[in-house]
Amino acid sequence: MSGVLALACGSSESDATDGALADTTATQVDLGPASVGALVETTATPRPLDLVKRFVSREGFEPTLMGLEGWTNSEPFTIAERTSQGEVVLIDFWTYTCVNCIRTFPFLNEWQDKYADSGLTILGVHTPEFDFEKKREGVLKALERFGLEYPVAQDNNRETWDAFENRAWPSKYLFDTDGKLVYVHIGEGDYLETELEIRSALTDAGRDVSAIPIGSVNDPPEDEAAYYLTEELFAGYSKVYGLGGALSIAQIEFYQDSDYVFDYVDVEIHHFNKIYLQGPWLNEKDALIHARATTGLEDYLFAHVFARSANMVVEFRGDTPYDVYVELDGAPVPVEGAGPDLMYDESGASFIRVDESRLYGLLELEAFGEHRLIVRSDSDQFAVNSFTFGNYVQGP
Repeated sequence: MSGVLALACGSSESDATDGALADTTATQVDLGPASVGALVETTATPRPLDLVKRFVSREGFEPTLMGLEGWTNSEPFTIAERTSQGEVVLIDFWTYTCVNCIRTFPFLNEWQDKYADSGLTILGVHTPEFDFEKKREGVLKALERFGLEYPVAQDNNRETWDAFENRAWPSKYLFDTDGKLVYVHIGEGDYLETELEIRSALTDAGRDVSAIPIGSVNDPPEDEAAYYLTEELFAGYSKVYGLGGALSIAQIEFYQDSDYVFDYVDVEIHHFNKIYLQGPWLNEKDALIHARATTGLEDYLFAHVFARSANMVVEFRGDTPYDVYVELDGAPVPVEGAGPDLMYDESGASFIRVDESRLYGLLELEAFGEHRLIVRSDSDQFAVNSFTFGNYVQGP
């Protein structure tokens, strides 16, 4: 598996950093291709067997479903209820703005179609990363958008997340018919491996799955030219200043206080893995808010990125849709590199229309590359939560 593809969205345990951010110092770290080896070693994901041993070696540790609400596609149930009926249970932690989760949905849907009648129960535990994801309306729209027909429940207070001691989206936990945890997978990828574990658990339960064709994709192909991938860039101070945020806002003024407006001035030299601001922006816990209405698109967010695809999480505020213009290397995004949500106006400018809170696909380029990405809007409702990037040959 390539070391340049982000495998999982990290935990937002840093929400405890809601206090004042004065007296902090922002640093800029410019990493080059020579650093890739070190990055691969430090971000390696534990193997599934190691994870299972870590869980079951602790006496009395029994991850359970707790505090779930908003059940969809099923009445509420427990793991024990399903396993005692001879079902194998796959718990999938997800949230609808996480691009790593979105990439797994085709495989989860395939497993649901192939194995539901043979004793597999999939339960999607929706644990929000951002506060707006707690709203049921957004979850229901996501179920429809991604065609998720297996049971889903909302874990808005993170009770099940904590009971499992989970730390990332997506994460999968497989229980056999004895209620024993037999497989854990953190992040995306290893789809064939996961399916083999599902089939093994079903076979051990006396289900004949030999006639069901097994999938052929373990990890979707990545761009072979990719040598580095820009990490997830957060905009809200709870992530930027906390665990996993990596101080992704470049200008020091961001860190002088929380929940305040500062009129930023962009700089001439841009490091990557940073967001640079121009104009007045309000820094909130989960997002950066454009702090004035304009008419000339003079305010913007800039990022120097290495990627093949790019996405942006936007929180929709108010009742009126608004447009966010997207530029790549100082020009509109080429039509052949447009993400699924990108549109073009009569002048040829590329933009997205924001009408709900979700992840918007900005770029799906024909090849990996180093680029200058700018997003700008005249709306004072423009609220940016994060940017994510990918190296897959197809998809976000």
